[in-house]
Amino acid sequence: MRAYRSAFLLCCCLLAACGGDKSAAGGASGEDGLPKPAAASGSVTGMPNPGVAVAHPAADSAQVPVAEQPPATNESPIENSDATAPIDQADDAQQAMSVLRNYYAAINARDLATAYALWGDGGRASGQTPQQFAAGFSATSGVSMELGTPGRIEGAAGSRYIEIPLTLETRQADGSLRRYAGTYTLRRSVVDGATPAQQSWHIASADLRAIVQ
Repeated sequence: MRAYRSAFLLCCCLLAACGGDKSAAGGASGEDGLPKPAAASGSVTGMPNPGVAVAHPAADSAQVPVAEQPPATNESPIENSDATAPIDQADDAQQAMSVLRNYYAAINARDLATAYALWGDGGRASGQTPQQFAAGFSATSGVSMELGTPGRIEGAAGSRYIEIPLTLETRQADGSLRRYAGTYTLRRSVVDGATPAQQSWHIASADLRAIVQ
């Protein structure tokens, strides 16, 4: 009987150790036995959760300054690698036109070396040697020129370009007259470090056609 009672008391002790009061655990425990923190209801960035609309009060338009917009224009700016130098269209165009006036004045004065040097790259832009250039005017006794309205100065790759239309009348040694019309393109450099000569206008190319009488 005593053995039976001892066994019964042992069983009661085991049941008491395994059951316990479940209400004593105030929350779920983690792997270290500490309670896990409650999940946050909002985003960790402080912004609303995705899909949640948040109303914002309308801004007072009377207190919000509106930046004044410049008037629209169809005129495109000129590319200028020399950003510190403002572009004066009228002055630059007059300088380019002066080159053509000096060019034909030198031809009329038979100073063909000066005329040749007014082409770019020391005259090589003419596509001729100095001797070939001079031979081309051997039968010309005089030239009269009329310049047209120059085009707008354009910029590209550290240079400025301008096209100037003109008409020519050349007097030949035999007394005959020949007339031409076309366009000269002049160029000058605007890159940093360019020499004064490179910054001056020079003839880059010419497109002249004979006018048939």
